[in-house]
Amino acid sequence: MVEIRRATTSQAGALTALMHASSAYQGEYASILEGYEVTPAYIAANPTFVAMAEEELLGFYALAEAELDLLFVANAAQGSGIGRRLISHMRSEAQARGMRSIRVVAHPPALEFYVHMGAQRTGTIPPRPPKIR
Repeated sequence: MVEIRRATTSQAGALTALMHASSAYQGEYASILEGYEVTPAYIAANPTFVAMAEEELLGFYALAEAELDLLFVANAAQGSGIGRRLISHMRSEAQARGMRSIRVVAHPPALEFYVHMGAQRTGTIPPRPPKIR
């Protein structure tokens, strides 16, 4: 049974570890996350939600204003519908917060997933390598 619930600040290290283990950010994309961490302060300031099966962290997302700031699914859980469930939860959460739309800035390997989830491509933002800000 998968449950999506609000992340706690004590989960910051686990969220950072899941993010850095992501196969989507290996190779040419590895530098993007280099040194980046999800901190307790970030979790406290931004609505952050985790997908858990018992005590196993399967994925998470975070909203920063009207933008999907982070969304990661554990490599072992990819293809199991966790990403779809996180997006559905994010939509409900955004609507409850009065957000009419959510901006998603996706790196190329994730673009197809977001379009499949209903996102509309509106443009391209040039990369600012080597890291996210």
